Amino acid sequence: MKQWARFDRYDFLIYLLNYPALIIANYIIFGATYFQHRSLFVSTTLIANGWGLVVFVTLTLWMKFMRFCYGAPDEFGQRLLYSMLGYVAVMMSVILGVFWVYDQLGYLYNPDKIPWVLMIGFVTNVTSAGCHESIFTYNQLRESTRREVVLKELNMQQQMDVLKQQVNPHFLFNSLNSLIALIGENPVQAETFAQELSSVYRYVLRANEQDLTDLHTELEFIRSYAHLLRTRHGAGFQLVSQIDPQYRRYQLPPLTLQLLVENAVKHNVVLGSQPLRVEIHTDELANLYVRNNLQPKKQRLPSNGVGLTNIVRKYQMLGQAQPSVRQEAGQFVVALPLIPV
Repeated sequence: MKQWARFDRYDFLIYLLNYPALIIANYIIFGATYFQHRSLFVSTTLIANGWGLVVFVTLTLWMKFMRFCYGAPDEFGQRLLYSMLGYVAVMMSVILGVFWVYDQLGYLYNPDKIPWVLMIGFVTNVTSAGCHESIFTYNQLRESTRREVVLKELNMQQQMDVLKQQVNPHFLFNSLNSLIALIGENPVQAETFAQELSSVYRYVLRANEQDLTDLHTELEFIRSYAHLLRTRHGAGFQLVSQIDPQYRRYQLPPLTLQLLVENAVKHNVVLGSQPLRVEIHTDELANLYVRNNLQPKKQRLPSNGVGLTNIVRKYQMLGQAQPSVRQEAGQFVVALPLIPV
């Protein structure tokens, strides 16, 4: 059997919905005698059911064929018009055929009732066509919604992957520059720096495999990252963290702290006489604050805001409350909502 010709439970439910029309039609044709004479009731009911089954199979296949030929959403008018024409033609033929059979069997009925029976057939057609079309349109809408959700999820994942790729080369480039500078100045420190860099970059590679990481893991990473910065800047860089232990298993996008710390180093003076102090702490509302003192470089580096934008977009794509960014009392402050497990 062809795929478009398969019957489903909805087809049989619609048949059962219209089944009372067979009994009503026979009652209109024969009147009260339909229920008073058992032999008449049984024989005419069997005849009506036989023709009804023929109508059900024929019209259902016709409707499904119309869906197959005109299944696009913008072909609704054609599908409904041709379906109804087929319904009317078949139903009128069958009803007249039923009356012919009754004539052949010698059943007495009032010919004036034929228009009423045809009206019942028409109402049944409209009901069947409406039910079939409603179910078909609903399934189309549901499938369209499902595809839209899948496409959105795929698009979000692709955007997340792009954001991760934007972070990694930038981080590696800065770290390698630091390592190159150390090799000529202090080979021992350069070796230690290379080991720390290897440890840090292993975390970066693992971070690319997940959308969220727990705060404890991210803090361990940022301490290693801060070691690299202190190796390069000495007392010019300071990192202080005060984290409530109850939030250590809360989550955030990986590499978020690295982006913020890197952003602070990029745009501020980092000298022993003017140390850059980065503070990380939590509050009672499960917000993580990253703040640094503002001491802008005289020659400002060009900035397109990619780091902060990436963080905000990650939170958006994860469906979480957005981070806030502000300046207050000579400090640059970013508040990150922690995500409970």
